Amino acid sequence: MMHDSALRLSVVIPAFNEELRLPATLEQSIAYLRAQAYGSEILVVDDGSADRTVDIARRHQSGPVPVRLLAHPDGLNHGKGASVRLGMLAAGGTHLLFMDADNSTTLGHVERFWPYFDKGYDVVIGSRALEGSVIPVRQARCKELAGRMGNWFIQTFAVPGIADTQAGFKMFTRRAADIIFPRQTLTRWGYDIELLAIAQAHGCLIAEAPITWHNAPGSKVTAGSYLEVLGEVWRIRRNLRAGVYR
Repeated sequence: MMHDSALRLSVVIPAFNEELRLPATLEQSIAYLRAQAYGSEILVVDDGSADRTVDIARRHQSGPVPVRLLAHPDGLNHGKGASVRLGMLAAGGTHLLFMDADNSTTLGHVERFWPYFDKGYDVVIGSRALEGSVIPVRQARCKELAGRMGNWFIQTFAVPGIADTQAGFKMFTRRAADIIFPRQTLTRWGYDIELLAIAQAHGCLIAEAPITWHNAPGSKVTAGSYLEVLGEVWRIRRNLRAGVYR
C-alpha cells in the first residue's frame, strides 16, 4: 500500500475472539491518538473470531480516529503472525506499530519510542527485560522460567542481542516495514522472532525500550505455544542460512 506522509502512525491490533478485552483497548487507544497533533489510524485485524469482535470494531469506525476493520479473505483463523502481517501490509502510516488486543502495554508507550527513531533506528521494540521496565502483574513462575530459557535459545540460534523478542509492542519505520513484512513466512507464535531476524539480516537498526507490561487474564499463550516457538526458531535459522529472507 502507498503510504500517506500526513499519516504519521498506523496501529495494528490483531484480534481473535476479543469481545471482552478489545472495547477498552480501542477506547483508550482512540483517546490517546485523538490528543496527538499528528495523523493516525487503527487497523483491527479479525483472525476468524466467532464472537462479537467484528461488531465491536465496526462500532468504532465512525469515531474521531479512523478505525479500519480487516479480515482474512476466507474468514478463518490464520494465527496472530498472519494477522499482524495483513495489517502491516495494509497500513498507510510513515511509522507502523502493532500491539496486543488485551492492552497489556498501552499505546501511550510510543512516547518513549519516537526519540529512538529520531536517532536513526529502524525498529523499536518494547522489552520487559530492561532496567526501567515495570511488570505489576507477573506471569506464572513456570511461564517466566520457560521464557528465560527460550530467550537464550532464541538469541543463540536466531536473533542475537535482543533481550525480549516476544513482547507484543513493536514499531517500524515505513522503510523497515517494506523490507520485513513482505518477507515474513511464519503465521503463528514464532513470527516476532522472524520479524527481528529479517530486520537484522537487512541491517536494520533495532532498539529495545522499557515498557510497563500487565499480564492480562485470558492469555491464549499455553505451554504448547512455547514449544511451537522453539520449533519455529529452527525454521528461522534454516531460512537465514538458505537466504530465504534475501
